[in-house]
Amino acid sequence: MQTSRRKFLTSAASAALAGMARGAADSQAEAWSQVPQILARIKAPVFAKRDFEITRFGAVADGKKDCTDAIARAIAECNRAGGGRVLVPAGIYSTAAIHLKSNVELHLSSGATLRFARNPKLYLPVVFTRFEGTECMNYSPFVYADGQENIAITGQGTLDGNGDCDSWWAWAGKAGCRTGKPRQDDSRTRLTAMGDKDVPVEQRVFGDGWYLRPCFIQPVRSKNVLIEGVTIVNSPMYELNPLLCTNVTIRGVKTVSHGPNNDGCDPDSCKDVLIEDCLFDTGDDCIAIKSGRNRDGRRAGVASENLVIRNCTMKDGHGGITIGSEMSGGVRNVFAEACHLNSRNLNQALRFKTNAVRGGTIENVYFRNLDIGEISDSVLQIDFNYQEGANGSEHPNVRNIDIRDVTCRKAKYAWDIQGFANDPVRNVHFERCTFGNIASANVSKNVEALTLTDVKINGKEVVRR
Repeated sequence: MQTSRRKFLTSAASAALAGMARGAADSQAEAWSQVPQILARIKAPVFAKRDFEITRFGAVADGKKDCTDAIARAIAECNRAGGGRVLVPAGIYSTAAIHLKSNVELHLSSGATLRFARNPKLYLPVVFTRFEGTECMNYSPFVYADGQENIAITGQGTLDGNGDCDSWWAWAGKAGCRTGKPRQDDSRTRLTAMGDKDVPVEQRVFGDGWYLRPCFIQPVRSKNVLIEGVTIVNSPMYELNPLLCTNVTIRGVKTVSHGPNNDGCDPDSCKDVLIEDCLFDTGDDCIAIKSGRNRDGRRAGVASENLVIRNCTMKDGHGGITIGSEMSGGVRNVFAEACHLNSRNLNQALRFKTNAVRGGTIENVYFRNLDIGEISDSVLQIDFNYQEGANGSEHPNVRNIDIRDVTCRKAKYAWDIQGFANDPVRNVHFERCTFGNIASANVSKNVEALTLTDVKINGKEVVRR
């Protein structure tokens, strides 16, 4: 009798697992069927065939003359004419903040460099932005647009943020150039408190003397954005940071910048985003999808949704493809495929980070056909204990994470998943994944419905019990 009962239970469990696997496969196929619809909505802007060369407006390629006004005049004239291309010829041009206008393509020719000034006062007056997910009025990002349509940064040239220990990086206390307490700390604390108290954004004025670094490229509240082909180096902070934008294409961009918080690409509360054929070699996360921080992110209430990431290469960084930690407005419908991640200085390949202060919902995230070489920590990390951890009243919700056809040749963990007892991570599925040279036992803490189909670790198939 006991033997029959055990056989029945084993058969029932097998049938249940098979049903879950079929359900996961059907769900995954249905999810990926959304991608063509998303891509059909993401259309790169088209510009009039007229050029406005910045040298015609007084720019000089000697790396010394301040070309800020010349570039601004070229952009304004292009915009007044109905749009076209503002052309940066070969050479080194010194500039401060560049503000794009609708129907303008800023094109950097091969051999052209825009080198940005180190004097913070040149990035005033303050503009609307977010600093680490909290809305404020702060220094202008180096290339900025607010409320514009049909804008682009293209070409084979370089944008050089000129960041190092003698300028922006020291404000954050970068290792190797830190002298005492980071200068930005008090300002960041003050801004976070303003967000928690719903202080009106127009009263959250920082800028000169407050040491909150600007991002490099930040279109804000804009539509139809294209960033293509350029190389970005020595950023003061986040490198590509579209904020509250719709229809964004980031293609063939190379980011090599190892300063503090030098995330490669951070779509923040954006909808319909394509990131493809890019290289990220950064001082922080390679890609980090965000949607505002804490109470301020929930107040704004704009999720990041419908993002497609494909054919990208991740080298150094904290996380390869990351969601969070500033994701209080929610993130959903993320699709990543055919990416290559490899560096002993890359911590996690796929990284989710939240806590009981951030809260927020991350749902419907799909990875497939990822090639992971060597990384230092985990292939997948879902971490509810990031920074403040459980010390808050919010309830993070992470669910429906699907990972297929992923290989990794060396890591500490295949997965490290840690939810809260009262807020577990839900519905994580691995299928046809092979993880080699895994050094430590995987961590699964407060997880509901972690399912595995044809998963091998160190040459042995793993059966989830």
